[in-house]
Amino acid sequence: MSFQAYIDNIKTKTGKSPEDFKKELEDDGLLSPDMKATDLVNWLKQNYELGHGHSMAIWAVFKSKDWVASPKK
Repeated sequence: MSFQAYIDNIKTKTGKSPEDFKKELEDDGLLSPDMKATDLVNWLKQNYELGHGHSMAIWAVFKSKDWVASPKK
C-alpha cells in the first residue's frame, strides 16, 4: 500500500486528515515537540481504532511537517 493510500484510508475511516488530528491533539493539550511515536500510535488506536501501519503513516506526516521533533543523532 502506498503512503497516500494509507492517508486516504484513514480519511475514509475517520473523516479526519493529519491536520485534523494535529488540531485535536493541540486542543486537548497532548501535542508537544517531544511527543513520541508510541504516544501518538496509542492515542490513534484508542480513539480511532487505527492499526499500527496507519498510525505510523500519521506519525510520518507529523515528522515531515515538523509538528514533532526528529530524534537527535
